[in-house]
Amino acid sequence: MEAYDVIVVGAGAAGMLAAGRAAELGGKVLLLEKMERAGRKILISGKGRCNITNDAPQSEFLKHIHPDSSFLQHAFDGFFSHDIIRLLGEHGCTTVVERGARVFPTSNKAADVVRALLQWVERHHVDIRYRHKVESLLIQDGQVAGLRVHTPHGSQSVHAKSLILCTGGKSYPATGSDGDGYRFAAAAGHGIETPRQALVPLETAGDSASRLQGLSLRNVNAVVWVDGKKTREEFGELMFTEFGMSGPIVLTLSRFVVDELRKKCHVELAVDLKPALNESKLDNRLLRDIHEYGTLRMEGLFRKWLPAALIPVFGERSGVAASKQGQQLSPAERRRILLLMKDFRFTVTGCRPFKEAIVTAGGVLTSEIDSQTMESKRVRNLYFAGELIDLDADTGGYNLQLAFSTGWLAADACMRRSD
Repeated sequence: MEAYDVIVVGAGAAGMLAAGRAAELGGKVLLLEKMERAGRKILISGKGRCNITNDAPQSEFLKHIHPDSSFLQHAFDGFFSHDIIRLLGEHGCTTVVERGARVFPTSNKAADVVRALLQWVERHHVDIRYRHKVESLLIQDGQVAGLRVHTPHGSQSVHAKSLILCTGGKSYPATGSDGDGYRFAAAAGHGIETPRQALVPLETAGDSASRLQGLSLRNVNAVVWVDGKKTREEFGELMFTEFGMSGPIVLTLSRFVVDELRKKCHVELAVDLKPALNESKLDNRLLRDIHEYGTLRMEGLFRKWLPAALIPVFGERSGVAASKQGQQLSPAERRRILLLMKDFRFTVTGCRPFKEAIVTAGGVLTSEIDSQTMESKRVRNLYFAGELIDLDADTGGYNLQLAFSTGWLAADACMRRSD
């Protein structure tokens, strides 16, 4: 292989944006991908639909990024949601905005997003090499010289003026993001915040969740309790699984739950099944129904208040016999039912493995990266982009935009330096 202006490692969202932008600015660019095709993680995102970005204004967008959203201010100023929407549209992938300002391809096919990005990358004559696995970085006198790569024909060194690492985190390792970027960064002298699962399903104690497997609850409120203290909450949809809980609001809360579990804290997730009603209004509702349908057995009354699949577990937890008539309920029993509706609680024991996590929290410390350029503060001409950095976001298109914007900025910066 010959020398290049820029080598980009990883043909995911950040990598394709970095490679395409560097080539668009006139660079001779090599894009290395160890898998057999580009954009494998994009292809499975959004259940195969790909939630490209979010149409929220930047001020709102930044609220969904952790742990330090201010680090991305410059990147978002240079390339934001309207820019990726425009770029994709120019290459045949139109988009639609759905509930929650989430942006999807009109076709509902993630493959169309990858196809459009590759079309743009190839139009600018990026040299793409698949099944090429980077072995190590070549660093001389404190700056990048190139890298050592294993190819289908053996190992060799490739030289470049600049190197952009877009290797991803550790989530969904079958797509190629197995954490090797952390090794490269550490070898270059960078500190790494411990990688851990984020946007990941949670595991719960007991068999309640498994008995409710497949049940989805919409318009509920989930509250995280840590060592008896209320810490965070989310409103929306969740679902029960054979091992615990998943769904949008559980995934959003999981980032913080995982961190608390790592501290050995006792974590509980309480579900408010009737968030639109305070205790007083809910009690009035229960009293009204008991008065009107008091001859029904409790199983029948529960059906007026709860999804059918939830009733067996709920009934057991309430301690109220299913055969009892509603009119026979004591005030204490009614109170137990009310409190359970407002606080249907589960003890969280863990989370699912990286292969089931949507993104990775942790990564290369942002304090060691220049937020104006994405360049390493330790090695000249080494840049980082995407999930490899210690940044992650909630569900809703925020994570992909983070990758797009940092990839674009890194390419802009390294090409300006080479001018």
